[in-house]
Amino acid sequence: MGLLSDPYRRRALSRLILRLNTPLCILSYLAGLGWFLGLASPPFTLRSYMSENAMGSTMVEEQFVFGERALSYAREFAGHKKKVGGIPVAWLEKTMWKLGLEVYKQPFSRTLPFPDEKHERYMVKGTNVYGILRAPRAASTESLVLSVPCSTGQHNSQAVGLMLALASYFRGQIYWAKDIIFLVNEHDLIGMEAWLEAYHDVNVTEVLSSGMLGRAGAIQAAVSLELSSDVVTSFDVAVEGLNGQLPNLDLVNLFYAFCQKNGLLCTIQGKLQRTDWDTLPSYVHSLQTLLLMVLKQGSGRPQGDHGLFLRYHIEAITVRGINSFRQYKYDMGTVGKTLEGMFRKLNNLLERLHQSYFFYLLPSLARFVSIGVYMPAFGFLILILVLKALDLWMKLSKCDVGPEEQLCDGDRGAAHAAAEESRPGLLTLVPPLLICHATGLTLYFLPVLGQHVATQHFPVSESEAVVLTVIAIYVAGLALPHNTHRVLTGCGSERGWMTLKLLSLLYLAMLLGCIALINFSLGFLLAVTMVPVAAIVQPKGPKYLYAVLLVLVTPAVTLLLSIVLYQELIEYPISALECWQLFLQAVSEGLLDHYLYGSIVFPFIALFVYPCWLLLWNVLFWK
Repeated sequence: MGLLSDPYRRRALSRLILRLNTPLCILSYLAGLGWFLGLASPPFTLRSYMSENAMGSTMVEEQFVFGERALSYAREFAGHKKKVGGIPVAWLEKTMWKLGLEVYKQPFSRTLPFPDEKHERYMVKGTNVYGILRAPRAASTESLVLSVPCSTGQHNSQAVGLMLALASYFRGQIYWAKDIIFLVNEHDLIGMEAWLEAYHDVNVTEVLSSGMLGRAGAIQAAVSLELSSDVVTSFDVAVEGLNGQLPNLDLVNLFYAFCQKNGLLCTIQGKLQRTDWDTLPSYVHSLQTLLLMVLKQGSGRPQGDHGLFLRYHIEAITVRGINSFRQYKYDMGTVGKTLEGMFRKLNNLLERLHQSYFFYLLPSLARFVSIGVYMPAFGFLILILVLKALDLWMKLSKCDVGPEEQLCDGDRGAAHAAAEESRPGLLTLVPPLLICHATGLTLYFLPVLGQHVATQHFPVSESEAVVLTVIAIYVAGLALPHNTHRVLTGCGSERGWMTLKLLSLLYLAMLLGCIALINFSLGFLLAVTMVPVAAIVQPKGPKYLYAVLLVLVTPAVTLLLSIVLYQELIEYPISALECWQLFLQAVSEGLLDHYLYGSIVFPFIALFVYPCWLLLWNVLFWK
């Protein structure tokens, strides 16, 4: 406190901060990048372990032997599905009823805000079928869910067959203390959202569905199964949910433990585990896996049906069976034993999963990075904005003026010159703030609301009109905020752009800090691109270079570069035209995810990040 109250010491501190501001910012950025790149190395990672006592051991004897029955169910389901041209509701009801389950169906419908050309649908109608196995040893107060998404074609027929075989086996056991729900949901995520909203008696996404006639207890955990082959060579687990939410790490560890017990190969992000942790190839492999998780989590898209359970505080994962060219194959019996062991362990839970981590990154299934380890990488990047804001605040408060660093308190001439300078009022900053955020509101509302007008005047479909309107508004916004500070005052000043940049830096730091608490990957991707350019941009110096850099770090370009990086990481490089098509598809899916499931990525970018970027664009062209 004495350092801040003593004017001489305060001036000395301000001189030190101003003199070392640029080196400190560069060092902080390099430290943030270096810290993140080091997250894939063993010193930053911990070995996975089970925190929940009720699931601490895999010493249960799995006795599932209905592998052939599962294949029989799968072939019968595929035949009926092909015959009716969709989900065979009547056959599923009849089969589940024969197995001794309480069977219910739930018709639903949803009109999309604009046509989904990827799946060729606009008005979605479907039916979810689910059966409830009541727990013989307890009241129906808690439950578990095994779900299988049913889509067009022969996809996932084996998963339905295995689910029915497990239901048949579970029906004959007496140790169940929780109800088990066997769910077949149509239209993937839309059907799952309809079922979850009806089960919890809420309606947040405007899905029309019939009332839920049958309910079990409060859902404790869920597993979504995707399987399209009679044999598998490995299992891949998906953990990224809506808005970057992740399930409790104990559920992931449970899956990994039973895969190891039954000798199943298991992957995450499609990559196998390595045991040589101390070698450079192992580090590169772990870094690629980590980057893939960051890109998927940053998108905010659920990577499976499990992603929608997380919104309701239900821990869930999606398990996908992979049939590749590997030598070792595993039949339905082994897969069924793995799922049986997982459900028997979940059946032992006395309370919801809560003892392990909810915020983590996974360079592999055997090791993880906790929030306390990866957050400093983000903190170093935000420190740059704080240092630059402190630098501007000190200059604005006249603690240090001019390149000669003469203090205003000790130089009356400098103080007199500063007093004569035009001091910007609040009215000077109102037009840029209003116009930039109005542009963001237009970007958020106009594409969907104006799609029919666009199709009447241009030869495009509704989905194309929405995407192209988004791009048009986004690009047009670059011309709108130029010199808007002169609307009311008629002139600008040196202090004006410094004040606007100070507000922009603090605004950006607040936005990135808030989103990083919800979705670290999204916050980090935006910070690593926007922060350095936001720190250096000013109306002086090489203006065209600053303009090019600002355009390169806009969220749209960040999305484009993320698509390129993702394709390289999965070893599937694409051409420029294919990249552009994926970019348009990503924009369309981002809007649909927001209107269908409540994703916050699109409104966050449109209403907050893009206007903040426009403020920096206004700073660059300040006159």
